Amino acid sequence: MALVLIVGDMLVPQRAPSIPPQFKTLLAPNKINHVLCLGNMGSQEQYDWLKTLSIDYHCVKGDFDFEENIPERECVQVGNFRIGMIHGHQVIPSGDINSLSAIQRELGCDILLYGHTHELKVKAKDNILYVNPGSISGAFSPAIKETPPSFIIMAIQGDIVDFYLYILNKETGELDIKKLEYMGGQLNEIEN
Repeated sequence: MALVLIVGDMLVPQRAPSIPPQFKTLLAPNKINHVLCLGNMGSQEQYDWLKTLSIDYHCVKGDFDFEENIPERECVQVGNFRIGMIHGHQVIPSGDINSLSAIQRELGCDILLYGHTHELKVKAKDNILYVNPGSISGAFSPAIKETPPSFIIMAIQGDIVDFYLYILNKETGELDIKKLEYMGGQLNEIEN
């Protein structure tokens, strides 16, 4: 089984002070096989921290990233799945499934990861998965009213993908974990 961390839109220190300590405790080095970063981390320090979590680290460039050597798009193979990555600022209108589908076809991927909207979302359409981890810091977004801190762990085994959605309730400090399973073209929520 491969464990894949999907993160994006941290924007520390520009729009959020830090990653919640509850997340930092969970995300310890050498527990994750792959880190897939969708950009807009905010500083080199944030990218460097992500690189400590796994030796297999991939990142795409967000609209607030100014590093020249970060690609706009990337595809990686994890198990039986080809995973495409974009930040999402290229998608007009933002988060639009038809625009995302066009990019997915260009990349030829089974799973398309995107960010930019700061809205946690996992959707299956025509046997393709579209995944947005939200904002790991809960960074402000003018597009949505509430931005709870969130990230996703994908567990890939054969043709099955389990998604663990980690969401922090800002008011209570409690961690909510939702599990989704993708198998045989179907995406289902699993009771905890």
